[in-house]
Amino acid sequence: MTETLSTAPPVSLLGTPEPQAGEVYRSVLEATQLPRIIRVTDNLYAAAFSLMKLLPARFIIDRAEAEGVLTPGTPVIETSSGTFGLGLAMVCGLRGYPLTIVGDSAIDDDLRNRLELLGARVEIVEDHGAPGGIQGARLARVAELQRERPDSFVPGQYDNPANPAAYAMVGDLIARTLGRVDCLVGPVGSGGSTGGLAASLRLRNPSLHLVGVDTHGSIIFGPAEGHRVLRGLGSSIIPGNVEHTAYDEVHWVAAAEAFHATHELYRGHGLFMGPTSGASFQVASWWARCNPYSTALMVLPDEGYRYQSTVYSSSWLAQHGIVPAPQPGGPRLVDHPDEAGDTWSRLIWARRGYESVTEEELPA
Repeated sequence: MTETLSTAPPVSLLGTPEPQAGEVYRSVLEATQLPRIIRVTDNLYAAAFSLMKLLPARFIIDRAEAEGVLTPGTPVIETSSGTFGLGLAMVCGLRGYPLTIVGDSAIDDDLRNRLELLGARVEIVEDHGAPGGIQGARLARVAELQRERPDSFVPGQYDNPANPAAYAMVGDLIARTLGRVDCLVGPVGSGGSTGGLAASLRLRNPSLHLVGVDTHGSIIFGPAEGHRVLRGLGSSIIPGNVEHTAYDEVHWVAAAEAFHATHELYRGHGLFMGPTSGASFQVASWWARCNPYSTALMVLPDEGYRYQSTVYSSSWLAQHGIVPAPQPGGPRLVDHPDEAGDTWSRLIWARRGYESVTEEELPA
């Protein structure tokens, strides 16, 4: 089982670290926003968040308040189908901002209940096949609501540069805890966490190898749009916060492989995390095995409690025809995103631009 990395605490006669005085946080936001740094294998560490998107949600609201854009009573409108919406609902609920979340069917009844208990109003939109898929439909509804309420504030997680900027403090935490990190592996959705963390860590180590984890059916790194069973990473749009030239390597993983890795992360290391964490673990553990003399850090974005009736449920998996299984041969190396197929594959992106890799213009 995995043990949390310690910074030389006193040790009792039984060899167990003595409890140290803890910090009293001013709010649950401060207590929850930073990750635990955990050693998983000899050269693989995890940045394990309870709710990673709480960090940029709070940072964006803090910055808007400081700039006078957000004043008491200002309505807040945002699109999210998951953890960014939950983080934003926590911040807005504690500070008294009325919040509307525009999401899709990925918001299940349990998540919707949690959002509404925090005071958020939830709107669900459908994918009608318009350009941009479900994310495009959600953004169109946000724009419509903003026209109705021109006094509202839209955090804009996909394009707001405050999203990646929020992760500078996590980069500092990692650097102070681990020192040099050779490789960062993380799921890519809005582009905030991997881009922001890599930018921070590269201030100390410019050669840091950044591996982005995407899924089949996502268009972020060039493949055609398709149905995505694995949610929480990938997108049907290319967010403005995805800086393609930051990535050294891109992997596409399938739901069955990522769900298996999610279970393995819990069975083997006691880390009860969500499926995007499983996808990150799938790729990072492979990379760490292939590079035994390098230090790798994987991003684990959220805990597994939200997924107990889905990814962790054998009946749900059977109902959807999914048999969690590993890809023992590792990823297929491909030369172009169109070759990603429907099983685990990887492409050496080499910090190139989108047009250079795909030979197509970046979609508007």
